[in-house]
Amino acid sequence: MSRCTAPSKGHRTASGRASCPACSSRYSSYGSRSYSPNPYSSSPASSTKSNNRSGNSSRPRWSNSNSSVSYTSAQLLSLTPIRETVERKAEVMPDLRDVFLCHAWDERQGVAKELHDLLVDAGVKVWFSEKDLGLGVPMMRAIDKGLANSRIGIVLVTPALLKRLPNEGVADKELSALLAGNQLIPIVHDTSYEALRNVSPLLASRSGLDTNEDTLKTVVIKISELVSV
Repeated sequence: MSRCTAPSKGHRTASGRASCPACSSRYSSYGSRSYSPNPYSSSPASSTKSNNRSGNSSRPRWSNSNSSVSYTSAQLLSLTPIRETVERKAEVMPDLRDVFLCHAWDERQGVAKELHDLLVDAGVKVWFSEKDLGLGVPMMRAIDKGLANSRIGIVLVTPALLKRLPNEGVADKELSALLAGNQLIPIVHDTSYEALRNVSPLLASRSGLDTNEDTLKTVVIKISELVSV
């Protein structure tokens, strides 16, 4: 039987215990336990969940795996119900246009046209007043038809729109119809949600996309992914 050498050599160090013929086997077992992984350390999966909760970018289920854009958790939260509306309408009414573009009349030859052109280039079918509002056609009738024949609406929130909203004009009627269902995405451009909240708290409650966070081209990619079925 092996005799412990501690009385003569001591076991003050790990090497001393390892060289002892009586204690080396017990040390080996102890050593293996002491170097086992910490059961309370964060796993990669738990770290990923933590990052998602903190607002890091993610990819929604409707986005292509090779997509060049990512989404914040806030965008996923606001866009997911819109996507469900798109899918539901596409199933029962496949011939609808993708989006109805609501904007201030002042922007029809400016950023609204730029947004429209980028969307069309991305393959999105858009109702746009400058293109679809024919001469001699009653405006409200054309707008009603455009709303009824589009799956969702996007409203371009600019300083010009903020000035017009309190007057309850055509844009206000469009927004009321879109807000009645879960089918409206605000796109804030050259202003802020805080400024929008001061004019229309209801519209500001529908978070969407913001060109202070994404370029206009990135916003268009996200819209095109959202409506693609």
